[in-house]
Amino acid sequence: METVEAHGARIPIVGFGSMRLKEDAGREAILSAIGNGYRHIDTAAFYGNEKEVGDAIKASGVKREDLWVTTKVRDNNLQADDFARSLDNSLKLLGLPQVDLLLIHWPNPQVPHAESIGALNKARRDGLTKHIGVCNYTVALLKEAHAVTNEPLVTNQIEVHPFLDQNKVIEASRGYGMAITAYCPIARGRVPGNPVLERIGAAHGKTASQVSLRWLVQQGIIVIPGSGKPERQKENLDVLDFSLSPAEMSEIASLKKPDGRVVNPPQAPKWDV
Repeated sequence: METVEAHGARIPIVGFGSMRLKEDAGREAILSAIGNGYRHIDTAAFYGNEKEVGDAIKASGVKREDLWVTTKVRDNNLQADDFARSLDNSLKLLGLPQVDLLLIHWPNPQVPHAESIGALNKARRDGLTKHIGVCNYTVALLKEAHAVTNEPLVTNQIEVHPFLDQNKVIEASRGYGMAITAYCPIARGRVPGNPVLERIGAAHGKTASQVSLRWLVQQGIIVIPGSGKPERQKENLDVLDFSLSPAEMSEIASLKKPDGRVVNPPQAPKWDV
């Protein structure tokens, strides 16, 4: 599996997003993903499935050191004591003494960066996570976070797919040596059926979804697609054996549109435009 390096972290470029996968069916889907070859599993306290992820890891028989496990602390738990409690609970549910990557899930303007990023730093110093990073941080928020962090922030996990122009925040993140992790890399089902992506896929014997994922990984962006269906899991992983031409890359980039964002909850920051 190809990896992306950032501040000493080597992150598998194709990961498995576990959001919405819960209870017995969820655990079986996560176990299936590991069986299909995923070695990077992304979860979060907010997903309510860390126990299922932990159970699947145990049942998989794959060595812990061969897996990359990411979890996140939600925006309502960013004060230092709440942060520590949230992380402790996540580790208990996962059945792990340490995760590979711990992220702040959403920024919270009510909690100073010195406190939230400070709590993130402490988790790394205490050995509860190997690496740390953030999600949904804008150019301005990245600047504020880097002004107070004493530990390297290895990734910014953001929504990225062909219909959304994220060039400003991608450039800013990379300026700090951060990797980009793309959530919703197939735009929550909006990619299949797009005529441009379908046409390019047909030329390569691939699906439109595989083209979207390939477009991202070819830019060195980590992707974390998720599916409960084993056949779709295999399809999403099978994007490292073909290349898009420069003309195809440009044509896909031209699909961006002003209303392309699919995730914009009430707690979202003021996005870069």
